[in-house]
Amino acid sequence: MGAMSLRLSDEVLERLNRLADATGRTKTYYATEAINRYLDDMEDLYLAETRWRELQQGRSTTISLEEIADQYILDD
Repeated sequence: MGAMSLRLSDEVLERLNRLADATGRTKTYYATEAINRYLDDMEDLYLAETRWRELQQGRSTTISLEEIADQYILDD
């Protein structure tokens, strides 16, 4: 596991301290959770923007929901 150092504003650090104190979790726990969630969102956004550019440039195509249903959903 790696480590890193970062500077936080006094306001953010105080909020982090209050949350950690109130919940019994560590500041590291909440900082790690926040980074993980942010990275998930940023990775999703990057993927969506990349796919959108590919679509606009004609390097990708779409299929309709009906086509997906026809191909993958079995009727009872």
